[in-house]
Amino acid sequence: MNTRPDPDDLLERVMRDEERQARGRLKIFFGFSAGVGKTFAMLEAAQALAAQGIDVVAGVVETHGRAETEAQLAGIARLPMRMVAYRNRQLPEFDLDAALERKPGVILVDELAHSNVPGSRHAKRWQDIDELLRAGIDVYTTLNVQHIESLNDVVGQITGIRVFETVPDHVFDEADDVKLVDIPPDELLTRLKEGKVYLPQQAEKAGRNFFRKGNLIALREIALRRTADRVDADMRQYRADRSIAQLWQARERIVVAVGSGAGEERLIREAARLAAKLQAEWLAVHVDLPRDRQAMSARERVVGYLKLAQSLGAETASISGEDLSAALLQFARSRNAGKLVIGQQVGGLRRLWRWPRGTLAQRIAGSGEEIDLYTVARSRSARINEDRAADSAASAAEALLTRRRRTRGTLWAVASCAVTTGLAFVLDGKLHPANVIMLYLVGVMLVAMRYGRSASALVSVLSVLSFDFFFVDPRFSITVSDVQYLLTLAVMLAVSLFISSLTSRLRRQASVAMQREARAANLYMLGKELSALLTLDQILEIGRRHLAAVFGARIAFFLPDSADQLRQAEPEQEGSGAHVLRSVDAGVAQWVYDNGQAAGKGTATLPSAAALYLPLTATMRTRGVLAFAIEAPSEEERQLAAAQLALPENRQMLEIFCSQIAMAIERLHYAEVAQDALVTMESERLRNSLLSAISHDLRTPLTSLVGSADVLAANARLDDDARAMARTISEQSQKMVGLMNNLLDMARLQAGVVTLNRQWNALEELTGSALRLLSKALEGRQVETRIAPDLPLLRVDAVLLERVLANLVENAIKYSPSGSGIAISAHVEDSDGSAQVKVCVSDHGRGFPPAMAQHAFEKFTRGDNESSTPGVGLGLAICRAIIEAHQGRIWIAPQEAGQGATVCFTLPVETQPALPEE
Repeated sequence: MNTRPDPDDLLERVMRDEERQARGRLKIFFGFSAGVGKTFAMLEAAQALAAQGIDVVAGVVETHGRAETEAQLAGIARLPMRMVAYRNRQLPEFDLDAALERKPGVILVDELAHSNVPGSRHAKRWQDIDELLRAGIDVYTTLNVQHIESLNDVVGQITGIRVFETVPDHVFDEADDVKLVDIPPDELLTRLKEGKVYLPQQAEKAGRNFFRKGNLIALREIALRRTADRVDADMRQYRADRSIAQLWQARERIVVAVGSGAGEERLIREAARLAAKLQAEWLAVHVDLPRDRQAMSARERVVGYLKLAQSLGAETASISGEDLSAALLQFARSRNAGKLVIGQQVGGLRRLWRWPRGTLAQRIAGSGEEIDLYTVARSRSARINEDRAADSAASAAEALLTRRRRTRGTLWAVASCAVTTGLAFVLDGKLHPANVIMLYLVGVMLVAMRYGRSASALVSVLSVLSFDFFFVDPRFSITVSDVQYLLTLAVMLAVSLFISSLTSRLRRQASVAMQREARAANLYMLGKELSALLTLDQILEIGRRHLAAVFGARIAFFLPDSADQLRQAEPEQEGSGAHVLRSVDAGVAQWVYDNGQAAGKGTATLPSAAALYLPLTATMRTRGVLAFAIEAPSEEERQLAAAQLALPENRQMLEIFCSQIAMAIERLHYAEVAQDALVTMESERLRNSLLSAISHDLRTPLTSLVGSADVLAANARLDDDARAMARTISEQSQKMVGLMNNLLDMARLQAGVVTLNRQWNALEELTGSALRLLSKALEGRQVETRIAPDLPLLRVDAVLLERVLANLVENAIKYSPSGSGIAISAHVEDSDGSAQVKVCVSDHGRGFPPAMAQHAFEKFTRGDNESSTPGVGLGLAICRAIIEAHQGRIWIAPQEAGQGATVCFTLPVETQPALPEE
């Protein structure tokens, strides 16, 4: 056995090692649930590194208030968090730029699956970590099993809770080290009851839902299996890197060899039952031999067999090889499979043909002593009956095209033999008979290169007969006078057949290699061109052109709108629609987009459709749908091309093209999102600066105007009309001062420069203070307060919360009839296991328009755009900013039309302060 390493593999390994040395190392502390100790284990490892003198920095560490976890941070430098403005709130986020500038030896970034605040450089924290790794910084992070993308739905079915923060599988698989942090479920439940996982109220609710013992046992098994899969992949990579051919059967794995003949279903089902009995992984592989030119019916059967194996839980593959037994053994060793299942035909004349080389089972047993071999008998009569069954339309089309090729090959074989015979006859007497034989062999080789094995075999026989008839004595007779010529003719026939077979095989191998090279080149060019495109229309046009060049098809793209409804994307430029598919079914495309699965021609879903519909799936979501229909000169060639497209290698190539296009669309989408976010942030900053400047510049003259008007109104020497005019000036100026205060407060809140002075306050006192501020505006109105007597104290900024109550009451005054009542209610309610104070302000006006409920809290939003009601629409926006700064929530309660408006907000109840001892 040749154990020399492949030079290409060595080069790839060297390049991979160089790239790995340039990147930082990623270590994931992996667990099956929150509370198993991932963060604690990460900090323990960080302390060990710090003791060795390595520069360790905590970028993000979520201790969740656990004292023992917080203690592990002692002595480790912390990176300050970056505050990001989002919906009038300042939220802390990981400061990626500060980490890159600091460039520590190891940085701790907790919660790998975390979603960053909109407006951040990356949407996900794992993308931040990838940038750190590219900068050469080692990263320690944590991850729970439910956040792995491929396991997200499985965990959701078990627990009934679906998480939406996920990490692509390749991030987990490409990590340099994964440490499983595991504890028994009973111990985790004990930690939960002791309050070491969540706060007591949250722990009680979690124990009733996610943290049930059955859920934890299932999650633990999934995490252990996923870790074992990674360890198995590392072992196989180690064996490949060191060219170790010997099997290391650390895990049961079965390979079943799938042929192209009829009756392979039994073989596949037997392998599936064996895998289930042994609880082993199994793989179904088909070997494409260059010497076997399979009919379309055989290739269709191979596709069906691989689909059957995949439906039974197998991983499928289609490989090429010169020798069947060698290819199977190499594949089994590369996948570290210790068991091989093959089919064994019973009876038939093929035994005599196989006798010199031995059966497949004998050849495998002789070369693969370390592999257990299983043979499954197949009935010869069943194979004959199934082979005689009616073929598909594609098979009939291939048969018609094959007959046409064979007819052309036959004509060329006869013509070649005739031309060679004529040339040799003209040169008769001048050429030795051996040279005449060489002329015939040249003709055999030319025909084999152009028309394949059948035509070359025919020209071989015709050449031998022509040579005997025209150039061997007695001439013009097939009899031979010299016995030695019998040996000459036999050798000539054998050499001709050998040359024809060898040339045909080389021709087929060259054709396959050219096709693969062309597709690889197209895939490379597609990726290269897509990486430089800046518009969506350019991406779609490049995709159409490359798909048409490789597969000879017409293409249609469907893209979603804001409501996730698909629309067909038309070419932007005239004359660029040469490869556009017009006859498409938008309903099929919408189904493919909604379900993320292929449908249409050649699939099990809507197979009667005229085109094949494939989802354009990117990293984060499905970006659209590709409709694909083969274009061919005739119906027979179209059916044949469609059947060839269903072959695994062709379908895989098509899916790679779709993935490249989807990734380009997603890259463009996020570039546009980032640009929009930047423009929005700059616009907000400019507007806030302008508001702040205007407010400051107008505040001083307005204050002077109010003071002067008050002095005039109090001057007894002026007549009544003058004093009344001065009072009017004072009132209107005070309204302008209130407007300027609103503008200034909004600018300060947006800029994040407001620091909350949180003290313990009684809501009754804050409500009374707000009502006293509005005493003049409330003249003639009755205000009803329904505040629960056992309402706890609130730890809030009294000035700001008083402003919220005043704004809500003032809003009720503006938009309700004069003299109508206003109600203020407050009580404690339980929300998601935590206590909150709910406060509502109600009036008896017209209420909020239905279309306005979602936008009422945005800046400069008014109930009536063209109204005499004073105000610029900042009151509710300020209320939302203040309430969210207190970790609360504000909303418009649903009311029937004409029944008034009710605005409610909630504030968290914190542990009450201890009363001073007397």
